[in-house]
Amino acid sequence: MSQVYDRVALIGLGLIASSMFWAIKRAGLAGEVTGYARSAETRETARKIGLCDRVCDSAQEAAKGADLVVLCVPVGAMGAVAADIAPVLKPGATVSDVGSVKRHVIEAVSPHIPDGVHFIPAHPLAGTEHSGPESGFAELFDNRWNLLVPVKGSDPDAVARLRALWEGMGANVDEMDADHHDLVLAVTSHAPHLIAYTMVGVADDLRRVTDGEVIKYSAAGFRDFTRIAASDPTMWRDVFLTNKDATLEILGRFTEELFALQRAIRTGDGEQLFDYFTRTRAIRRGIIDAGQDTDAPDFGRGKTTS
Repeated sequence: MSQVYDRVALIGLGLIASSMFWAIKRAGLAGEVTGYARSAETRETARKIGLCDRVCDSAQEAAKGADLVVLCVPVGAMGAVAADIAPVLKPGATVSDVGSVKRHVIEAVSPHIPDGVHFIPAHPLAGTEHSGPESGFAELFDNRWNLLVPVKGSDPDAVARLRALWEGMGANVDEMDADHHDLVLAVTSHAPHLIAYTMVGVADDLRRVTDGEVIKYSAAGFRDFTRIAASDPTMWRDVFLTNKDATLEILGRFTEELFALQRAIRTGDGEQLFDYFTRTRAIRRGIIDAGQDTDAPDFGRGKTTS
């Protein structure tokens, strides 16, 4: 793969930024990658493991002279970071992000983007329950989707260049309107995370009255809830506060469905339960067929022995 940018700056050095660095290096997509994290400890860890060609002690230092600056911080912090780096942004450069919410990010970041600098929000639909600079790996984006959300007046050549970077990192790329993105992600990510956090919280309350048996005898379903609920709390706090309308809409629909299932269980309506579970099972098969997961035991997360 040929080089797409001379210099890329990653602001925030968690799972996504770390994986971006390794994926960029794997494919030779940038001449230099600079990085910055607010925590001195994180910066020191990044230097120790060779994350980024140059780890800087300020966001401005990392962003200065970069052709692409990617905001990899929680969505609640993006506006402040954009304001900080705005004075050093190179004319013709592109600013992007990896946030799970798009309308709020556009409203928070756009006012700080200087004339002559392109702002193209993005969202890679990839991740694990792990966080921090040591959690990244080059294959994270392989065959996963990255959604570009160009703003009004986005330069087509800048969009095409950013698309080439993500495709070079192994991702499938699509474009989407910001409001539609936030609704879709409320269905596929935000509401499921909130439900997982709630279920684990309920189990934790139960654990106190069952001498820890809820944890000791956890079955696969609950273990998957705990995996989701182990995600970074700062990131998810900001997601729910900045995508509240779409998330509340989906949670309202979820509550209606849950009441219908409660009624079916209470009245012994086995046919409704069977039909419902058959329909939802087909969605799981569709995800596997689309190459977005595996039907290997334990969703491919554990090793099996023969």
